[in-house]
Amino acid sequence: MTRIGIILGSTRPNRKGEQVAKWVHDTAIHRGDTDYELVDLRDHPLPHLDEPLPPSMGQHQNEHSKRWSAKIASFDGYVIITPEYNHSVPGVLKNALDYLYAEWHNKAVGFVSYGAAGGVRAVEHLRQIAGELKLADVRQQVSLTLAADFENYSVFTPGDHQLSQLNTLFDEVAAWSTALAGLREPAVTAAA
Repeated sequence: MTRIGIILGSTRPNRKGEQVAKWVHDTAIHRGDTDYELVDLRDHPLPHLDEPLPPSMGQHQNEHSKRWSAKIASFDGYVIITPEYNHSVPGVLKNALDYLYAEWHNKAVGFVSYGAAGGVRAVEHLRQIAGELKLADVRQQVSLTLAADFENYSVFTPGDHQLSQLNTLFDEVAAWSTALAGLREPAVTAAA
């Protein structure tokens, strides 16, 4: 079965992303078409780029890097949940992406974003990063605004239309993850 990692890309105290991640994960597991796992960056603390060699060499020295590599390599695709900080992505998410290289290749990725402007500028940056990491980003995006999707800007209350968009995102990520499987298989065989 196709495995999709749902990555929660914020580690701030009192983050709104936890509510969003629960909604995304709960929706995903009721679909039954794919195996979904929530990956919280709080559970994978990664010091800022502390590996002696570039990630493209695939020679991780630190245990935290090896654990992160194994976790990310275990998935066929991803849904990244991100807030927008200063018109871009959180530093902790960028760092987590930068830690690895080949583990991301030839997999699909979709984005669920939130913020004052729906997190769209963060996703614009993530799409550029995805291209460099050989991640195939799907068109569908879920954009959640603090004014419309959070009661009093704090309690997550997504509109019904957001569920339809989320399911379309899941459909696209699952389909692309399956379609890209053939590109991933030769790399695994060659490494063995």
